[in-house]
Amino acid sequence: MIGRFLDTLCNGLRVLLGLLIAALAIPVGMQVLARYTGIIPVYLWTEELATFIFVWAVMVGAMIAVWDGTHFDVRVIPDAKSPLLKLLQDGFVLIMITGFALIFAWYGIEYAEFGSIQNSTMMRANMLVTHITVPIAGVMWTLFASYRLYEAVMAYLNRAGAAE
Repeated sequence: MIGRFLDTLCNGLRVLLGLLIAALAIPVGMQVLARYTGIIPVYLWTEELATFIFVWAVMVGAMIAVWDGTHFDVRVIPDAKSPLLKLLQDGFVLIMITGFALIFAWYGIEYAEFGSIQNSTMMRANMLVTHITVPIAGVMWTLFASYRLYEAVMAYLNRAGAAE
């Protein structure tokens, strides 16, 4: 049940990521047209908007990657053959991801508060718009990595129970 909810949540994040990438094309396209054709005037705010959208796209992409198991995982030793060693190997990675995610979530709140008292130069937008991505990502990474750790433990226990 929780897995289905998190999978649905991740599918929503995939849709959001697609929308962000599509939206990113607008200010970038305006910048290209303005700089190289002269068809439209140079708008300086488009660069800031593109940066804001890009930050969101990166963080949402990182959230999806943690759910898919394609982020923060660098193998320095070969995959283990034994189920217990495989659990320890995967568990170590997932615990490290969860630890870093909790750091992002905890200190990201202070970072977002800092952003809330600043405004961007061109658009005069509150910087909370981008700073809030850090604690949100931390919470999502924590949820996703914790659930993946639970799945890994349950898979090991099921294999161990079936072997008996």
